[in-house]
Amino acid sequence: QLQASGGGLVQAGESLSLSCAASGRTFSNYAMGWFRQAPGKEREFVAVIRWGGGTYYADSVKGRFTISRDNAKNAAYLQMDSLKPEDTANYTCAASTSWSMRPGQYDYWGQGTQVTVSS
Repeated sequence: QLQASGGGLVQAGESLSLSCAASGRTFSNYAMGWFRQAPGKEREFVAVIRWGGGTYYADSVKGRFTISRDNAKNAAYLQMDSLKPEDTANYTCAASTSWSMRPGQYDYWGQGTQVTVSS
């Protein structure tokens, strides 16, 4: 019901824009989050946006990433600027009825999209 897309291979300093398309139900009253997981590491919170538009970011991406949503399109987005090699991971979107940074609080998960940043 959630599908992340937009990943790819870029060089450090470049940008990527990820999209999360929802289907099967409306997520306009859900918080939408982005998480990432690098090989050998635990899933990491990246950003979350409330149903009303409030946002919160992990310190590691604050000032470089921007989360947004379009409730009319049942979609969420993650604009990633000034990418660093340490941003390399598989990125996944998720939906929650709670305002949370914890993966366990999310009810729906999409398939991920790989982001690779070369130095």
